[in-house]
Amino acid sequence: MVRHPRGAALLTLSLDSSSPSALFRQLYDGLRTAILAGTLPPGTRLPASRGLARELGVSRNTVLNAYEQLLAEGYLEGRAGSGTFVPQSLPEDLLQVRKVEKTHRAVRPVRRSLSQRGELLAGTSVSVSRGRGQPRPFRPGVPAFDAFPFRIWNRLVARRWKRPTAELLGYGDPAGYGPLREALAAHLATARAVRCDPEQVILVNGSQQALDLTTRLLLDPGDVTWVEDPCYPGARGALQAAGARVVSVPVDGEGLDVAAGIARSPQARLVYVTPSHQYPLGVTMSLSRRLALLDWARRAGAWIVEDDYDSEFRYAGRPLAALQGLDRDGRVIYVGTFSKVLFPSLRLGYLVVPPDLAGPFAAACAVTDRHAPTPIQAVVADFIAEGHFVRHVRRMRTLYAERQAVLLRAARRELDGLLEVNANETGLHLIGWLADGEDDRAVSDAVLAAGVEAPALSAYHAVPPPRGGLLLGYAACEPRLIRDGVRRLAGALRGR
Repeated sequence: MVRHPRGAALLTLSLDSSSPSALFRQLYDGLRTAILAGTLPPGTRLPASRGLARELGVSRNTVLNAYEQLLAEGYLEGRAGSGTFVPQSLPEDLLQVRKVEKTHRAVRPVRRSLSQRGELLAGTSVSVSRGRGQPRPFRPGVPAFDAFPFRIWNRLVARRWKRPTAELLGYGDPAGYGPLREALAAHLATARAVRCDPEQVILVNGSQQALDLTTRLLLDPGDVTWVEDPCYPGARGALQAAGARVVSVPVDGEGLDVAAGIARSPQARLVYVTPSHQYPLGVTMSLSRRLALLDWARRAGAWIVEDDYDSEFRYAGRPLAALQGLDRDGRVIYVGTFSKVLFPSLRLGYLVVPPDLAGPFAAACAVTDRHAPTPIQAVVADFIAEGHFVRHVRRMRTLYAERQAVLLRAARRELDGLLEVNANETGLHLIGWLADGEDDRAVSDAVLAAGVEAPALSAYHAVPPPRGGLLLGYAACEPRLIRDGVRRLAGALRGR
């Protein structure tokens, strides 16, 4: 037992010379525990080092070392000419919120009121997918992660970060990194017949931000918009969140039915289309429909948002020209993304806007998020400029064509009479058509329980379709997984 020389407190300290822990550490732990427990309350003066060493039967250095550690960590404070004291505030008091005792009084809930736009945003869904992480058969819209050229990508990233420039680290142009805008303008002119200058290219955080920016800039609440039916949920969600009045326009074998749209709302302000590869049906808009849509937009003063989300992947014939390349009146806003051709978490997309909209779109980027991350933009620019992008696209076309063929062969063998699956010369998924009268949402739930992700076609429709179906994404899965997925799918369908 060690008694404070002035009787302020009693310390029970047990130091064990046979312990592997050093004596000064044992003393430090004992004093710290006593301080935190309140045995040594704030303001307590500790014994002088000589006296405490004598009473404990240890060297003075042992006590000095323990005191110095406690002083350094804030558990003790030294006062010149007075001694060593326990401080009024301990380190834990500065790092932790003091626990408040719970009361039993009833607390009246406070309603948090959102703005009208906030209510729309909070209540809008942009996806029907029910999976995250490692993709299972047949999650649509996911590229082949296993075939991405990571070695090349890692080298480009490392080179950029080895000696990063001020341009890479500071604030950049809200419209995007200049070399990437130039590379994209050149690539789109060759691959998609898009007519633009680099100044018309606006880089954004994925196509979803592109749609959000477009609705902010071009629509007022209550404006009428056309969307395809069925439609990409993210586009419908962006329009609804903007307060637009969404008019669903049917899609047939030639794409969006322009005549039906005019009959339903001839003075719509904007139309959203996926002409190269309609999502999710996979049809391509015919030339006559494209010209009719452009003619209507010119006469109505409407905007056309062309979402060209996966047109790089066409497996027969030459690539189709973009709708934007046919536009002579500056009515088309072209949206592209790297999510399908590279990987989704890159969060990098782009718009090609008419020249007179380039300034407003860049200003909107500056207000909403300043700009997309410059280092990533620089790496993508290098990836394109050095030819890796074009080579990657060519490899993926071959790979995806092979994986589609694997899916079709397995479907013919396992799904005959259960699901009708036909080839498509574009895209990353196929439609599996169910028999008339089948509830595709119930079927989708049943196959999910068997480990197969196949969203219901009706989930993309505003009006129930005449025939149900399942979306079968094949790009992300190796042939073995595709064949196994088809077997699971067949088992689930037979077991219903």
